[in-house]
Amino acid sequence: MAALTFKAAVDDPTRFKRSRTVGAHFGLTPRRYPPGEHDNPGRISKAGDSDVRAALYAAGYALLMRSMAQSQIKSWGMRLMRTKGRRRAVVAVARKLAVLLHRMWIDVTEFRQDQVGGTA
Repeated sequence: MAALTFKAAVDDPTRFKRSRTVGAHFGLTPRRYPPGEHDNPGRISKAGDSDVRAALYAAGYALLMRSMAQSQIKSWGMRLMRTKGRRRAVVAVARKLAVLLHRMWIDVTEFRQDQVGGTA
C-alpha cells in the first residue's frame, strides 16, 4: 500500500532532480529555520502530502517492529533506535524507503536486499 500511495503522489519521478529530495518533499526531513542558524533535529517539517507520509511511516514501523526478516535497512534502523530513539529511527527508515522507491522507479529495477546499504 505504501508503494502505491507513493507512486500516486509522485506521479512523475523525473520532476525530482535527485532521489534525496523526495524525503523533503513529503516532510520527512528536519525542519530548518530561514536564517540557517538553528536546526531542530527532533521535529520533521511535515510538508507535502500527509497521507503519503503516514503510509511511509507505517511501512518503516512495520519494517523495524514487525518484520522478522533481516535486512541492511532494518539493522541500520535498529542501530538508530538504540541511539536516537524509536520515533526518529522510524522516520529515518521511512525517508530511506522513499529514497529507495524513487531510485528504483527511475532506474526501473527490482529491490535487491543484498545491495541496500549506506546511510540516509
